[in-house]
Amino acid sequence: MKSIFAALLLCFFAITQAHAQDTSRPFPKSTFIKINPATLINELDISLEQVISPKVSLELGISGIYTDYPDYVLLERVDIGQRKPDISTHQYVDAVGLGFRAGLRWYIVPPKQTNTVIPSAGGTYFEPVLLYKRIFYPHEHVTIGNTDYKNSGNKDVYGLQLLVGRQVTHNRLVVDPYIGIGIRTKIYHYNTYHNDNGTANLDHGRLVSVLPSIQFGIKLGLKL
Repeated sequence: MKSIFAALLLCFFAITQAHAQDTSRPFPKSTFIKINPATLINELDISLEQVISPKVSLELGISGIYTDYPDYVLLERVDIGQRKPDISTHQYVDAVGLGFRAGLRWYIVPPKQTNTVIPSAGGTYFEPVLLYKRIFYPHEHVTIGNTDYKNSGNKDVYGLQLLVGRQVTHNRLVVDPYIGIGIRTKIYHYNTYHNDNGTANLDHGRLVSVLPSIQFGIKLGLKL
């Protein structure tokens, strides 16, 4: 964990230095709003990019999560012997939540220029991203021995992503394909009741999963 934070500090230092070198040059400080169609299967992901120098921009994102079905597929359908939280299919499918992202983008290869005007947020970039998601699983009622019980659960997701992409702008249209690697920590909390010969047996669990991740996709948006 210390090595991850050290790498992030080094990246932020390098980007800050690039920003300090570029602030003396005139450029348009544009703002872009984008969505990520690749995530629509389980969430609506909207991001806002604010240019702060010719080579540096700040990207903030928020996502509204309306199902956790992809996680169900990963855990239940792809069985590699990993531990699994005691959460039902119904709870995965009907889960809701919110996510937040923050990234600092450094444009390392600008697009080819035909004049002396410095472009605003275009070209090949490197971007470290920190993310957090909170997912709430719906309550599920079960009856054991003529008594009603309520299963519940939630999940916290923490992640670090290192992305490389190339943003292209045409008039107001923005196309932003990217690829990258990362690491993601999922912490499940759940209370699930099981029928043990007519007696309610509570599984009060906490499961931590740390796995590498691969990111790829394309964002589409507009220049404001």
